[in-house]
This record gives sequence, structure tokens and C-alpha cells, in this order.
Amino acid sequence: MPDQIQTTLSGPPPDRHSELVAMLRQLKLSAFSASFGEVALKSSRQNLSHEAFLHELARLECEQRAQRSTERRLRQSHLPLEKTFATFELAQLPPALRLQIERLSSGEFIETATNVIAVGPPGSGKSHLSSAVGHALILKGKSVLWISTANLVQKLLAAKRDLRLPQELTRLDRLDCLILDDIGYVQHSRDEMEVLFTLLAQRYERGSVIITTNLVFSEWERIFKDPMTTLAAIDRVVHHSVILDMLSVESYRARQAQAQTQTPPPPETQKSRSDETAGPMADS
Repeated sequence: MPDQIQTTLSGPPPDRHSELVAMLRQLKLSAFSASFGEVALKSSRQNLSHEAFLHELARLECEQRAQRSTERRLRQSHLPLEKTFATFELAQLPPALRLQIERLSSGEFIETATNVIAVGPPGSGKSHLSSAVGHALILKGKSVLWISTANLVQKLLAAKRDLRLPQELTRLDRLDCLILDDIGYVQHSRDEMEVLFTLLAQRYERGSVIITTNLVFSEWERIFKDPMTTLAAIDRVVHHSVILDMLSVESYRARQAQAQTQTPPPPETQKSRSDETAGPMADS
């Protein structure tokens, strides 16, 4: 035994760097593993304490985990990547509506299971706005799903046929915010109406729903068919809600087309047209 101890002590020193990397990876501390060498060198140069060295590594680990978590929630949300507040023309909206949207971007409505209903004609920016709010929620650590109402209804019908509708509703119930896009575009059958109503009833006062629609509430009977069911659905959706009235907002596509027709041609085009008009006289 003493000979074995002597052999071990006199043998080659362990590769502490590789061993530390392996242990950090086993502990799933990937930022620690990638950064400890650089941070150690920086700490040595700046004569930082051991506590400061550890604090910097812990900060990097938390920052990386938060970023990965955000990226994962964004992938799972199916939000349109380009439809954020950075690309939304907020200045085109009335001041009162802008104030409502700024409050929504804080995400506080999620804490009270408040719904949001954006009502407006096609092209008014309802879908873009709902997506932008969803992106803001993702950055605040909330779970979001953005889906067209037609697609969601078909998923719920398939789950009902497979006798797993309760499980699917439970999965959706875990979301902080469910965004139903274009609820007014699909003329639902009675079976579709029933699963949609079941979803809205289950999330009532339990989780927020953002709904975009081109139908005012008096026209929602086109969705739910039966007057009493329509009234019950509206009652649950509106009870705790923020209504975004976008009925008077001009279509973004119409504004864009109008701007293109009013934009003067570039100088090169103007010059070429001038030359064509002048003809041979321009050379004389």
C-alpha cells in the first residue's frame, strides 16, 4: 500500500483544466466551462477577489441560460419573427390606442388573466400588433402561442376525435398567453364552435387570450351560430378584457400603395424622361 501511494504521488499531475471542463459540463454549467479561463486571466490582471471571479462566472451563466430560455420560448410560440414593435407603425394610431398598447407591452395584463380583443378591418395591423405584444411577453419570460383560429380549431377537433381533448386543453392551459389570430375569417361548423367555446370557457379567469377579429361583437353569431352560445362566449371573453378599437385605422397596405403612387421618381428617371421629351432638340 505505501508503494502504491508513493507511485501515485510521484506520478504525472492530473490535467486540472480538462478535469474542470468535464466536471462543469457534467453539472451543465456551459458558460462556466467556456469562460472560466478567460475570466480567471482577467481577474488575475485586475487583482479581483475570488468572490468577484465567481460572481462574474455566475453572471455569465445566468445570462446564457436566460438567452437560451428566451430562444426556446420564441421557437415554441410560432410568432412571426418580423412582426415586432420595432416594425410596427405605432405613430399611425390614435393617441388613446397608443396608450393602451404601451400598457399592454408591459405584460401586466397577464397577471390578472385579462383578455385583449383587437377589432378592425383587414390591413389595420391587428395581427402585427398581437404578434408584437407576444414578442414583448416572451422577453419578460412568459409562454406564448400564436396560431390562426382555424388551425387551432382543427387541432382541437382532431384531439376530440382521438379522445384526448382534455389533455390538449390542459396543455394550452399552461400557456401564459394564447393568441388567436383572425377569429372572424372562418365560418365555423357546430362541432368547431363547440371546441372553440370550450377552450374560451376553460381559460376564463385562468389565462389571457389575445383575439384579432374583423367582426364587431354584434356579428359574432356568425362564429358561434347559436345566440345563447354567442352571448356566453362574448360574456366570458369581455368580462376581464382590453378592447383595442382599430375600426377607424386605415389599412397599412392602402397607405403603402398610396405612398408609392405619391413618391416622385428618382433623379435618374426624371432626367431620362426629360431627355426623351426634349428629343433631338436636346442635342442642338
